[in-house]
Amino acid sequence: MEVIDADGHINEGTTALAEYMDPAFREYGPSQGFRSYYPADAWDRSVRGSLGHNVRTPEDWLAAMKQGPMEIAVLFPTQGLSIGWIRETDFAAALCRAYNDFFHAQYTRRDARLKGIALLPMQDVPAAVRELRRAVEELGMVGAMLPSVGLRHPLGHEIYWPVYAEAERLNCMLASHATVRGPQYFGADIFDNFIEVHTLSHAFAQMTQFASMIFRGVPEHFPKLRLGFMEAGCTWAPFWIDRMDEEWGLRGKLEAPKCRRKPSDYLRQGNIYFGLEAGEQSIAEMVRRFGDDNLVFASDIPHWDSEYPENIHELAERTDLSDHSKRKLFATNARILYGLK
Repeated sequence: MEVIDADGHINEGTTALAEYMDPAFREYGPSQGFRSYYPADAWDRSVRGSLGHNVRTPEDWLAAMKQGPMEIAVLFPTQGLSIGWIRETDFAAALCRAYNDFFHAQYTRRDARLKGIALLPMQDVPAAVRELRRAVEELGMVGAMLPSVGLRHPLGHEIYWPVYAEAERLNCMLASHATVRGPQYFGADIFDNFIEVHTLSHAFAQMTQFASMIFRGVPEHFPKLRLGFMEAGCTWAPFWIDRMDEEWGLRGKLEAPKCRRKPSDYLRQGNIYFGLEAGEQSIAEMVRRFGDDNLVFASDIPHWDSEYPENIHELAERTDLSDHSKRKLFATNARILYGLK
């Protein structure tokens, strides 16, 4: 079966980005023996270097794709997942421009099979609209990332709607992508171990943003906008949508007037996608309830918890999914989500 990676990552170090950074901001960031444009933490993600993939260059990525094999890889940032925590709006805008230029020069031009997801400075909405337009029309990006944590407002807030209008006009997708940075945002700052923080982080952040976007009416007002919720798996969605349907039935007319239908109806209309994890035991139940049009395969290379290429074989060998559904999960849905030919 054809395989498209709907959520891989690059390692975009500060040294690499500095070459593309506006000189006025090139020396930004803390400097204590090293410089970092992004907020960092001290968690040992790789467990003393024993987990994860050593994929750091376009050539590394192309070699990794042969292991699957995968035909196309859609690539998100790694450090850039924390873009929402940057407070200086002008620096955020400069950093997003630098990242997008870096990806275009180092990856898009290297091989057309490496597709880029743009960074947007959502701290400055007009700048985010301009950068989305530039990234798609001039740099060939296939969508843009929305940070799931860090911003002053949840993603459903009307302040961000000009970005959604522009994405709909450009016919490109937007994806909320989770990260561990900022555990206080999802109530995990009470924990002392990474295993506890990481267990909560991605799913809780996506539940937050999914609820915000649905209840505040984003899919209602932008019915052609394709939205992705990445790196939290997909099987949290049935539980969460049931809870949201109940809340909407009791309080929706008063407190969520822009959400004019049951939340589950928006999930079934076909423009909301989830990155799945091959080991999730309830994927078939998700397919039974909501169909097989809204799930996409993700390798998560090179992160410490990536199970590639074993996750391809695990998903291919499942007996609770039809071959027809597997083809959609492996490639067809990703082509639609990202507008790939």
